[in-house]
Amino acid sequence: MFEIKRATPVDAGIAFEIRRLAIRHQCIGPYSEQQMLDWTKGSAADGYDTLMQKHFYLGCVEGEPVATGMLDLEHREIGAIFIHPDFMQRGLGKRVLHFLEALAQDLGLTEVCLDATLNAADFYRRCGYVGEGSAIYQSPSGLQLACVPMVKKLKTV
Repeated sequence: MFEIKRATPVDAGIAFEIRRLAIRHQCIGPYSEQQMLDWTKGSAADGYDTLMQKHFYLGCVEGEPVATGMLDLEHREIGAIFIHPDFMQRGLGKRVLHFLEALAQDLGLTEVCLDATLNAADFYRRCGYVGEGSAIYQSPSGLQLACVPMVKKLKTV
């Protein structure tokens, strides 16, 4: 059974590890090995733990955290959707994304945006996001990565 629950500060370490594993598993090719190593170095205590204060969620299979996702209300942005490699290709990313979109809608947003990694842009397009251009994502750590800014209008009730 797959459940999505609100993350707490205690969950920062496991959320960071899911992120690290997912990036290193899926992003080779679109990004260089050095970029991936720079992107995934450090620990949750290097600032990732502060994301737990936002609408940050863990997706769990039989109680085990295997997915993450976040809604940044201030920027109307969905992010941090990462799936543990052992649980990829099971539709969990789509479930996390739909959960976050529903949450955004419940909180009054009419559209959301995101910066898709190069390997994930097609996934987001299949989920109704629009965006073809490219940009440079500037991480809080100073790392610069190519991305595809995308937006999706949410259905109004």
